[in-house]
Amino acid sequence: MRDNARVTSEHRGNYQELVDEISELLGAPATLESRDFELIAFGAYDSEGDLDPSSLDPVRTRSILTRRSTPAVRAWFEGFGITRARGPVRIPRTPEAGVHRGRICLPVRHRGVVLGYVWLLEDGPGPSDRRLDAAMRVTARIGALLADEAQHGADLTRELRAVLTAERDWQRDMAVAELRTALGPRADGPHTLVCVAPWPAGPDDDAPSVRTVPGATALCTLPRDASDLALALLLRLRATDVLTPATAAAGRLLERARESAAGGRGPAPAAGIAQPRTGLADLGAAWEEAAAAARAALAEPRLGPVARWDSIGPYRLLTALPPRAAHDPVAGPLLAPAHRELARTAETYLDLAGQAGRTAAELGIHRQTLYYRLSRVEQLTGLDLDDGEDRLLLHMALKAHRL
Repeated sequence: MRDNARVTSEHRGNYQELVDEISELLGAPATLESRDFELIAFGAYDSEGDLDPSSLDPVRTRSILTRRSTPAVRAWFEGFGITRARGPVRIPRTPEAGVHRGRICLPVRHRGVVLGYVWLLEDGPGPSDRRLDAAMRVTARIGALLADEAQHGADLTRELRAVLTAERDWQRDMAVAELRTALGPRADGPHTLVCVAPWPAGPDDDAPSVRTVPGATALCTLPRDASDLALALLLRLRATDVLTPATAAAGRLLERARESAAGGRGPAPAAGIAQPRTGLADLGAAWEEAAAAARAALAEPRLGPVARWDSIGPYRLLTALPPRAAHDPVAGPLLAPAHRELARTAETYLDLAGQAGRTAAELGIHRQTLYYRLSRVEQLTGLDLDDGEDRLLLHMALKAHRL
C-alpha cells in the first residue's frame, strides 16, 4: 500500500495543475471545492482584469482565505441544482447574497457520483460550449483523483476506528499494524489524538476532510454514548513538546461542529487533546486521554473549549472512574434541584481550599450567610467539613456530578 500522506500530496499537486488547465482553457479564474464546499485548489487566470483584487466577490474571497464556504452559501448554490447536474450550470450575479459576479459551476463526477465542483467567475458572454465541453473532460480526470483519494481516506478511517475500538490487545495490535503499514515512515513520528464531542455529523462522509486540517493523518467518528458521537483526529506533530498544531486543529474542528449543529439542541461541543506520543503503539491510551479531556471541558467550562489532558487536574482521575463509582450516595440529597445553590456554595468553598473570606467574596454573600449554608450542607450529607477525608469525598462527588 502506498504512503497515504505521499498520495495526498501527489493529488494536491495534480489538482492544482488541472485547475490551472481549466483556467487557461476557459480564460477565467477557477476554484476546485469538494462536495462539502471545502477548498482544494484555486487558479488565477493571468489577465489584467483578474489581477485587480476588487474582481473577487466576498463569497470567493472567503472560500480562498478560510478554505471553505458557509452552510448558507452551500445551500444557496445547491438551490440551482448543481448536485444533480451533469453539465455546466450558470448562476447569475446576486449582490444581495454576496455573489457580485456570475458563475459557472462544473460538477465533478466519478461513476455518476458528484465528488466536487469547479467554479469559474463569468463576465460577458462567457466561454463557448466547445470550450466548456473540453473543461468537463478535465473535470472527469479530477473526479478520478478525488475518488482515489477518498478510497485512501476511507481505508485510514476504517483502520483508525479499528485501533480505537479494539476490545482485546491482540485486536488492537493487528489494527495498529495495518494503520502503520498505511502510513508508512510517518507512522514512527510524533502524534497526538484530538477528540471533539459531541460531534453532530452522522456518517463519516459528513466529517471534514483531512486535507482541510494541517497535519491531519486520519479521522473517524465513534459512538460517545447512546445518543451522540465523538470525532477522533490523528494528528502528526513536529515535536512532542509543541502542541500548537493540535490546538489549532481542535479550534478548526470546533468551528465546523458549531456550524453543523447550528439551530440544534444540546451542549456546545468541546475538544480534548491527548499527551503526544512517538509512534502508534499507545493510540488506545491516547484516545482515552483525549476523550477524557473533552469530557472535562464539557463539564467544566473554565477548562475549555479546548482542554489538554495534562491541564485537567483532578478530572484525570475522575474521568477514569466507572460511572457508578463516581456517584457517591452521600452527595445525593445535596444534588437535588432544590439545593442547587447549596451545592454551588460547597463546591466553591472546596475549590478555594476552605477559605471562608475568599468564598464569600466569590459568591457575593456575607460570611455569616456562607457559614449558614455550609451547616446546611453538613446536615444534608452527614459529612464534617472540618474533616479532610470528608471534604475530599464531597469535593470528588461534586466534580464527578459534572461529568
